[in-house]
Amino acid sequence: MEANTVSQVNHYIKNMFIRDHTLSHIYVKGEISNCKYHTSGHIYFTLKDQASALSCVMFASRRRGLDFRLEEGQSVVVLGNISVYERDGKYQLYADSITQDGVGRLYEEYEKRKKRLSQEGLFLAERKKKIPLYASRIGVVTASTGAVIQDICNVAGRRNPYIQIILYPARVQGQGAAETIIRGLDYFEQTDVDTVIIARGGGSIEDLWAFNEESLARAIAACSKPVISAVGHETDTTIADFVADLRAPTPSAAAELAVYSLRELDMRLEQGVVDLQQLMGQRLERCRMRLRQYNLLLTAANPEDLLRQQKIYLADCQERLARLLEQRLEAARHQMELYIRELKGLSPLYKLQGGYSYVEDMQGQAVCSVEQLAPGQKLTLTLQDGKAGVTVEDAVRHKEL
Repeated sequence: MEANTVSQVNHYIKNMFIRDHTLSHIYVKGEISNCKYHTSGHIYFTLKDQASALSCVMFASRRRGLDFRLEEGQSVVVLGNISVYERDGKYQLYADSITQDGVGRLYEEYEKRKKRLSQEGLFLAERKKKIPLYASRIGVVTASTGAVIQDICNVAGRRNPYIQIILYPARVQGQGAAETIIRGLDYFEQTDVDTVIIARGGGSIEDLWAFNEESLARAIAACSKPVISAVGHETDTTIADFVADLRAPTPSAAAELAVYSLRELDMRLEQGVVDLQQLMGQRLERCRMRLRQYNLLLTAANPEDLLRQQKIYLADCQERLARLLEQRLEAARHQMELYIRELKGLSPLYKLQGGYSYVEDMQGQAVCSVEQLAPGQKLTLTLQDGKAGVTVEDAVRHKEL
């Protein structure tokens, strides 16, 4: 008979494990024992119950999703695959994720519920209502005892001593907690409040489970008043946080978000006065500049100014015309004097003033030559200041030169 080696048997058995679909993705619940954190980053431990034990290993590459430290005696749920370690011929659970027992189921239900409500649109930003900036009445749904309501009242009173806080005492943990919170929302629907705060302190996922209930999520979405969710600490997140109109990391932060600060309001008002004065000053200065511009335009377009300018222009034209006329008259006078002098030179009377006379015979003919004269001939002499009759005694012709 042909014998198989140990390695062949172990390899064969490993293939059987690999082909088994159930063992490739399995949840195993048990108690932690013999837990060792290796220097390589791997975690070796045993998962056991009252009757059996199972060797387990979580490799360092899978530890990123582990948010708590494994300790002896912890009850956990391990997700992974079971396979054979061929070298030792032993099977073990290779862990992909580890959650604490109970928490794992709740977290899985939380994720399913969150996904379903998100697909319905309950988390959409456009359906969220705006928180009133200046609220005067705040409704608070929380436990009547404990630090939560005291923190909210202290913060609200410090920010605005005139704010009115109305408490609806509700159970915030355990059986029936979600129903009492819903009744609180219904109460404030009928009450004159500006904002509603649902709040409680921190805790485990089991402690906060009431705020993950679907009925409460739908009640918050249907509430006509703005709702602020302030559940747990900053790291805690519930479905109520996603549905609410605003999430506050803590109840004290919710009070700060819901109640305006009188001191900050006074500072904003003072700053607003300064800003308004600056804006008014700038606006007035722009108006003054525009007024000056309009004044210049009106001055330039003023009919009186236009008439004044036309008068100045006409006076200037008149002055230039008078100057030109004077120049023309002066030139005409000078020309006239020249003509007068020429006429004087041609005028017989002007010559007569020099001792000359004009001679004419009795018939009125001018005597220009001695050949026209005869002894005893009567002539008329025209002198400067009159005429005289003369008789020719003798006429002698001058010798030609």
